[in-house]
Formats: sequence, C-alpha cells, structure tokens
Amino acid sequence: MRATVLHDVRDIRLDTVDDPRLVLDTDAVVRAVASCICGSDLWPYRGENPLNGPTRIGHELVGLVEQVGSDVSSVAPGDFVIVPFAYSDNTCAVCERGIQTACLHGGFWGGPDREGHFVDGLQGELVRVPFADGTLVKTPAQPKEALIPHLLTLADVFPTGHHAAMCAGVATGSTVVVVGDGAVGLSAVLAAKRLGADQIVAMSRHEPRQELARRFGADEVIADRGEEGAAAVREIFDGIGADCVLECVGTDDSMKQALRSARPGGNIGYVGVPHGVKLHVPAMFGRNLGLKGGPAPVRAYLPELLQDVWDGTIAPGDVFDLTLPLDEVAEGYRAMDERRAIKTLLTV
Repeated sequence: MRATVLHDVRDIRLDTVDDPRLVLDTDAVVRAVASCICGSDLWPYRGENPLNGPTRIGHELVGLVEQVGSDVSSVAPGDFVIVPFAYSDNTCAVCERGIQTACLHGGFWGGPDREGHFVDGLQGELVRVPFADGTLVKTPAQPKEALIPHLLTLADVFPTGHHAAMCAGVATGSTVVVVGDGAVGLSAVLAAKRLGADQIVAMSRHEPRQELARRFGADEVIADRGEEGAAAVREIFDGIGADCVLECVGTDDSMKQALRSARPGGNIGYVGVPHGVKLHVPAMFGRNLGLKGGPAPVRAYLPELLQDVWDGTIAPGDVFDLTLPLDEVAEGYRAMDERRAIKTLLTV
C-alpha cells in the first residue's frame, strides 16, 4: 500500500510499504476513504519535534472496515467508521472515566503498540486498528459523499475544539474568547456556539479565517495581540474579560494571551499541544483562574457529536479549504505550513 512518511524536516513522501494485517484477535483492518493533515502534524514537519528516522504520520481517518479479528463484535466488514486520533480499549479504569487518550493499554498511530506490533499512521491507504471494539465508531449508515468531510472532523479536530470548550466550562450564557484561528480554534468557536455561549470573540488576523469564525458563531473578531488584545477583550466584556477562554495554539504567547483574556474567576481550556509554555502560577492564584485541558478524549465525545453531524445540526467540515488526492500529500503540508490553507483533506 501507499503511506505518508516524514523522512526529514519538510521532507514528506508517499512511500510504498507493506499492507497491514490482522495481528491480534481484537484488531481490524480499515481501508481509508479520506484522511487529513492536522496542525499538530506541522510540529514534526517543521522540525519542532525530534525525528528518529523515517516516521509514519497522520492521525485522522474515516474509512471502510475490510477485516476484523475473531474477538471483534461492534463492527463488521463494509461498515463505514470514524477512526479517532488515539486507539483505546474503552474498558480500562481510565477509559471508564472518559479519558481514552490515556488508556492503560492504548496508544497513538505511527509506531509500535504496547506488545511491539507496528501500528500504521493514518495518512495512508490501509491501517491496522488495535482494540477495534473500543476504538472504532461506525456511522448509522453509509454516508453520502457530501457528509464525509464533516464526519472526518470527528476523528480529531472538532472534538478537540469541543474539549477546549468543555474544559473551560462553556455553557448557556457564557462569554467566550478563542485564542487561535487554525482549524482547532475555528472548531472551538463552533463548539462554543453549540454549547450555548452568549457571546464569542475569535482572535484572528487572517480575513478568510475571520469570515469562517463568524460563520461558525463568532460575534466579534479581534486582530490585536498581547496587552492590546486583552484590553480589547475587556472592553467587550464589561471591563473584566471573558468567563471562558479556549487556548488552541500551544505556544507560550498564546497561553499568555489566554490568561490575560480571562476575567477573575474565569477558566481556560487548553488543547494546543504545548511547546515552550511557561505558567506564572502566583498570577493565576491571585486572579482565581482555572486551567484544564489536554488531548481530547475523542472516543468519549463521539456518540454525542456524531448525531449532530449526521443530522446536519452542525457542519464542522467547513474547516477544510483544500482537498487533494493522497498522491499530493506533500503539497498539502506545504500549503498548511505556508498558511495557504487552513486544513487539507486527503482523498484516498
């Protein structure tokens, strides 16, 4: 099969590799219909994360089940499934508490599982899925083609925006600021709107992203950053800041912006993968700020979010502004790296 491999900094190739096969009775093999490139894929692509030789990459996919192991009962060949960005048994003590990304037996795509068996990245044609019953979520029926981009967001990007909103405590009547105008930040705007936020401010400097933020539910857009940006937030929200701030980037500057934008007693939900972030806890203490976040437990959120996507209540797939065949995956990375695209969908 063909699979995306990161060979070196900004050196993405589509290589021919061995087809995956069933290894354990709890496995499934899924054939990709669509996958995509995530903002977090750009960290290793740019050399911000260390590379130890050629690395399979990709962690968002929808596709069709081709084979299942003898112990798999929840999916069958021919089912259309969503593949979350982490695999999990969904039965361990941590999964039962809704944090499947920390499953005691699970893991992430593109490396060996806990028994040493290789697990493919998801920017390829096929993937072996460990713990198929605990990981895969099938759709109610075969989806129409137009629905596929929206379903694909449920593998990571939309539940991650939703997780930021949940961690920050967004509820009916909340005031919200979203820091970051990438696909996760835009998803967070939509998630906050879905949860009933009263007023949403998106922090964005890029006109196409500002436009999509407004379509997703942002009432105001602020282009300023630093103290000027925080002052603009306070001006909108009674001079004190927002109830809930969603940090969707992962840099020290974005975290500082989030902390400055929250009102005393406010909460920050952070889902940007941290790179160089430092916290000044005494300042947080003095303002009674709450901070909660981490990798989104997609598997926990999927049943609820799938229903709203399936019936058309929300359309999170609008974050895809570039669609390419898998053959052109390198261009998809370049487009996102150069900010010519918000998020690239790969057809397989």
